Amino acid sequence: MIPQPNRLISLDALRGFTIAAMLMVNFPGSEEHVFFTLRHTKWNGLSFTDLVAPIFLFVVGASISFAYQKRKADGSPKGELYKKIVIRSLKIFAVGMFLNLIPDFNFDEIRWTGTLHRIAFVFLGCAILFLNTDWKQQAWICAAILVGYWLALTLIPTPGVGKVMLEPGVNIVAWVDSQWLPGKMWQGTWDPESILSTFPSIASGITGMLAGRLLQSHFSPNEKVNYLMTAGVFSAAAGYFWGLGFPVNENLWTSSFVLVTSGFASLLLGALYFLIDILGKTHGTHFGIIFGANAIAAYVLGDILSLLFYRLKFGTHSLNEHAVNSLINIGIAPNLASLMYALFFVGINFVPIYFLYKRKIFIKL
Repeated sequence: MIPQPNRLISLDALRGFTIAAMLMVNFPGSEEHVFFTLRHTKWNGLSFTDLVAPIFLFVVGASISFAYQKRKADGSPKGELYKKIVIRSLKIFAVGMFLNLIPDFNFDEIRWTGTLHRIAFVFLGCAILFLNTDWKQQAWICAAILVGYWLALTLIPTPGVGKVMLEPGVNIVAWVDSQWLPGKMWQGTWDPESILSTFPSIASGITGMLAGRLLQSHFSPNEKVNYLMTAGVFSAAAGYFWGLGFPVNENLWTSSFVLVTSGFASLLLGALYFLIDILGKTHGTHFGIIFGANAIAAYVLGDILSLLFYRLKFGTHSLNEHAVNSLINIGIAPNLASLMYALFFVGINFVPIYFLYKRKIFIKL
C-alpha cells in the first residue's frame, strides 16, 4: 500500500521511535539483568518503560485526527466509516490474540488482554468519538473520563474488603476484572490491561486527537510548536501534582499517569515537528520514520522473531543467553550486556522493516 501524500513525517518518526523502544524494553537480553528504568515500575512511579505504551496511544489518537478529518469535513457517509473502523479494530485484536497464543496455542491458558488489544479498543473508541464530536467536546469528554475514574477509584470501596484500596489485586479495578474479565490474568489476580483502565487509556488517545487537531489548525507552524510544547509542560506538571494524591500508576492507568505521559508525548511530538516538518532536519530520524511507517508490522515481527532469538535452544541455552553470557565473560557489566543484546534485537527487526520501506510496502490492518 502506497502511503498517503502530505504525511506528517514527525508523527511517523514518533510512532517509529516508540515501537523501537517497545521492542527494546520487551526483549532484554536477560530478564535478570535490566536497568531499573528499563523495567515497568512494580506499582506507583514512572520509568522510561512506563512511558512507551501511553505515548503510542497518543500517536494513535493523533493519527486518527489526520486519517479522518477530511472524511469528516466532506460529509462522507458514517456507516461505511464505522464498518471500516470496527473491522480494523477486530483485526488488531485478532492479531493480539494470535501473539498471546503462540507458540503453544494453549487455549486453557488464554489471555484476552494485551498491548494490541488495548490499541484496538482505544482506536475503536477514539475513532467513533472523533467522527461525532468537535475538539472542544473531545476535551470535555477526556476531562470527564479522568475525573470520573479518579472519583471511582478513590471513593468506591472494594467489595469484600469494605474500604477504598489502591493496592495490587485488591482495588476496584481488579475486582471488576475478577467478575467480568475472562481467561488468564497477567498477574494472576489482576491484569494491567484491565476493563476499567481501558477508559483512561482512551483518554490518552483523546489527548493525541487534540494534538492532531492542533497540527491541522490555521496557526502558523511555529505557533503550533509553541502550543504543543506549552500544553506538554502544563499537562505533565498537572499530572505530577495530581499524582501527589492519586499516584502516577501505569498498572491502574491513573488519571495523573495519563496527564504526565501525554505531556511527555506532546513535548516529543512538538520537538520532532519542529526539527523534521519545519526545519527539514531528518538526519538521525530516518530510523524512527522507517519503523513508524510499518509500526504494527514491526511489533508483530518482534514477537515472532523472539521465538528464534529467545526461545529456541542451542544446546542448553537460547541465543540471547549465549550472547549475554559471552559479553559478561569479556568484562561487560550484566545490565549493559542485556541492553546491548536488546538493541541488537531491535536492529534485527529493523532489517525487514527497512526492506518493506524501500519498496514502498506499508502494511495496515
